[in-house]
Amino acid sequence: MQYRKIHIIGAPGSGKTYIATKLQQITDLKAYDLDKVFWDQNINSYVRANEESRTEKLNQILSQENWIVEGVYYKWLLDAFHDADLIIILNPSVLIRQWRIFKRFLIRKFILGHFRKESLSSFLEMFWWNQKFDNDNMYRILDFTLEHKDKIVFCNNHDEVLSTLTPYLAFKSDS
Repeated sequence: MQYRKIHIIGAPGSGKTYIATKLQQITDLKAYDLDKVFWDQNINSYVRANEESRTEKLNQILSQENWIVEGVYYKWLLDAFHDADLIIILNPSVLIRQWRIFKRFLIRKFILGHFRKESLSSFLEMFWWNQKFDNDNMYRILDFTLEHKDKIVFCNNHDEVLSTLTPYLAFKSDS
């Protein structure tokens, strides 16, 4: 079986976007960041997109022949989990995730400078949410995806994802 629809989920800072981007680069699968579906991208602060807009954007993605969706979300993604050939749950250590969240905040706020949404308050909220994620949200994600347990793989990092998926992916040719 060849994977054509992959759903990547995990805590903040777990490497979802990084891994989806790397998979997109080496395969013919297109990666979609669910943050761009969940949040209203026209506003300079974090405001949720309305449900109608979110559903429309998600349905456009899921109607594609192949895709990689990645995000921390689960409650409104029943169709994505159902349609996926594979669900990757990323679970690196809390310390690694905290470092990545801190580094991402610094880069966005002070180097890129165009992320007006980033504030010390939003950083601290993400940091503390991530701290309790494994003992709260992860249990709810596992419960929510229980009916799809035969499609789930757990990975801690990019290398584990690649070693797990390599036999089942169609790689881009060099020609």
